Amino acid sequence: MKIYKYPSETVWGEILSRPMMDTSALFDTVRSILNEVKKEGDAAVLRFEEQFDKVRLASLKVMQEEIDQCDALVSDDLKEAIRMAAVNIEKFHTAQILHPQKITTSPGVTCWQKIVPIEKVGLYVPGGTAPLFSTVLMLAIPAKIAGCKEIVLCSPPDKEGNIHPAILFAAKVAGVSAIYKIGGVQAIASMAYGTQSVPKVYKIFGPGNQYVTAAKQLVSLKDVAIDMPAGPSEVEVIADKTANPVFIASDLLSQAEHGIDSQALFITTDESLIEKVYAEVDRQLDLLPRKEIAVRSLEHSKLIVVKDMEEVVRMTNQYAPEHLIISTGNYMEIANQIINAGSLFLGHLTPESAGDYASGTNHTLPTNGYAKAYSGVNLDSFVKKITLQEITSEGLRHLGPVIETMAGNEQLFAHKNAVTLRLKQLDNK
Repeated sequence: MKIYKYPSETVWGEILSRPMMDTSALFDTVRSILNEVKKEGDAAVLRFEEQFDKVRLASLKVMQEEIDQCDALVSDDLKEAIRMAAVNIEKFHTAQILHPQKITTSPGVTCWQKIVPIEKVGLYVPGGTAPLFSTVLMLAIPAKIAGCKEIVLCSPPDKEGNIHPAILFAAKVAGVSAIYKIGGVQAIASMAYGTQSVPKVYKIFGPGNQYVTAAKQLVSLKDVAIDMPAGPSEVEVIADKTANPVFIASDLLSQAEHGIDSQALFITTDESLIEKVYAEVDRQLDLLPRKEIAVRSLEHSKLIVVKDMEEVVRMTNQYAPEHLIISTGNYMEIANQIINAGSLFLGHLTPESAGDYASGTNHTLPTNGYAKAYSGVNLDSFVKKITLQEITSEGLRHLGPVIETMAGNEQLFAHKNAVTLRLKQLDNK
């Protein structure tokens, strides 16, 4: 980890840069896979599964018997944990249900919204170095609450042709409609275009590696909506002298173990914390099974000390972290000044892991600085809002001349005429 002490604001942009990977050749590969799946459907998907996931599949869909068998393959304590997390996620997202009101904007003019679920959504759940069964809950539960009719899930199978049983169990708990043994770019293509086995969906959700991210970006240009632009996972920790360096190190490492391109950032006003956290990261690192991944991630992670909390807040809002842990005595005061972040974790006893799994908030969040403009996945992500308006004769007489004047001045005379003709009819009655 690199250490920066009291850096000038002129170099903040350089210090806060994310790890960049050369993806120039990647898009050509991804585009080729997308095109083959679009053209050939299941045949291409099966071929790519054999090539990339090293498995020859007889069929892509997970059968009901396989889903039923997952109960016996998942430990009782994990099943109970998944159920408890599901309850909390459902509570938090149910509270986001809106009840739009009819508004009279002017006499005789009534406007309102109706909220309509997206009919078909596709969820991508990675299953490589870490089977992300928690992501199933984070995506499928709000989709179910929103009322999506079809919830399609794709996840890569292992070399025996099986999806991790915890992913299947979570899908069963969350109410997924159909599950397919497809990973990577071919999974995104299958849901974007539809195949003989996989239905075409209207919006795709879920994390993935750089190939999956590129595939989502490409299909979103004209074929299907996606949840948000995504990149490697990241965390920032803010701390003062009241913080525990042991906790801070554990939070930095919990993000670093995600992947070699993940980033952990630590910003403090207490210079003495820097060395303590550095030493504690080194100590805890040796205990991690995923040490090799974390070591590479820490190469582009940073420890920064600045002069005061005002600088901490400005630097944080410039970085716009996916996850932000505020481990200070006055964490609410600081939290109220944060305007760019995916999700906040407040106080010394609130680890980022809580949001990743079971507190109830969603862990699908904007990365790579997109928190400046994007929200994390929430109930709104799974619905559309359609506006409605109704105008009475009183309303048209009152508002019509305003519309005529505006349309005429924009040189859009057909727009003006649509009002004029109606007003004339009212005058003739």
